[in-house]
Amino acid sequence: MPSFESMFSRPGLPQSLPGPPCAGLLFTIVETASCLCVRERLRTDRRQRSKSAPRRILRTIANEEAGFCGPVAKRVFVHDQADSNQELLSRPIRDLGLKLEGSPVERFVEQLYRELEAKGLTKFRPACYLTDEWGCPSGEPIIGIPFYLAHAELAQLEKQAHDLEDSREIMMYLRHEAGHAFTYAYKLHNKPDWKQMFGPFRRPYRENYRPAPFSRDYVRHLPGWYAQKHPDEDFAETFAVWLTPRSNWRKRYRGWRALEKLHYLDRLARTLGNSDPPRRRGQTDITVDEMEITVAEFYHQNGREEVAVTELTPDTDLRDLFPVSKRRKTALPARDFLHQHRKAVTDKVAQWTGAQRSLIKTLIDTIEKRAGELDLRADKAREAEHLAEVTAYATALVMTYVTKGKFIQP
Repeated sequence: MPSFESMFSRPGLPQSLPGPPCAGLLFTIVETASCLCVRERLRTDRRQRSKSAPRRILRTIANEEAGFCGPVAKRVFVHDQADSNQELLSRPIRDLGLKLEGSPVERFVEQLYRELEAKGLTKFRPACYLTDEWGCPSGEPIIGIPFYLAHAELAQLEKQAHDLEDSREIMMYLRHEAGHAFTYAYKLHNKPDWKQMFGPFRRPYRENYRPAPFSRDYVRHLPGWYAQKHPDEDFAETFAVWLTPRSNWRKRYRGWRALEKLHYLDRLARTLGNSDPPRRRGQTDITVDEMEITVAEFYHQNGREEVAVTELTPDTDLRDLFPVSKRRKTALPARDFLHQHRKAVTDKVAQWTGAQRSLIKTLIDTIEKRAGELDLRADKAREAEHLAEVTAYATALVMTYVTKGKFIQP
């Protein structure tokens, strides 16, 4: 499949919103002293989207059991008054005329439907709509897709605020959400065999959970050992692995208890494949046409809050990681090297530690900034070595934080 970025240059798709192009966004981390344990919701009167917003949850700033409540760093959306993106930032989201149909993300929905057809689910086609984040409204067989994926300039805003989902990640989220929608459409969570296999659907749902890394009772799909969060997430993750083309799940999970869940789902799909779901349609929560806030307000208000890393002083460590002379012909700024590999390092550390992605991203951003201030150099001829060391170093810091509550111990 072509890259997601290339989708924005397809003939016939809208390339820009009315107004000047979007450029030069800046974000700054401002420390606040309050204990922020949950993300502020976009609208306080909206129906809670429980059990079904993985990217939001993976960004959650707090982990009470690991001592994550404390001072936080908050990403504040700032821009020059004369910046050319001013008009776009000041516009209400509902006035942007965003539609799923004809947008760059529509082809991924079409791919999801083809995958469902290929798996024999001929009657299950969950509707999709644009909203503020990934998720199914609780108990509703309908999939919400972030509005910024429907337009190039908005995607660039998200890319600068966070790491924009690529093609692979978009399909991972869609398959996961389709698992929730499948449960709700066929009311599977009320069936005794579903409860016996995955656990009680009514089990209390906690934003923060302590997974058992490397457990073979669960499949691995989204980072953070996400299947362990709740029985509903366990099913959705199992469904996503089962649905993924060429996942080779029978071989990959041989000898795991998770394989029983995959076989159960495979039997379930064969049984229900040609049956109309009892619930064909679901009710949306907030749609893109109802989002009255401006683009700038969305990025300021929408919980860009992260754990502070102010106690981290890695100068000595960074000099050990990048002991390269500026005179070396193959030298390049360490900050540039870190920025180039930031997403890959963040992805892998999140995948294997299970720590909150926002925590890891803030850590990597802090290391990158300090490496620039120290004017350190990496060696082009040793990129693989630098990358391995940085990833191992970040992993050690994150695991220390998860277990001890601090990056650096006294």
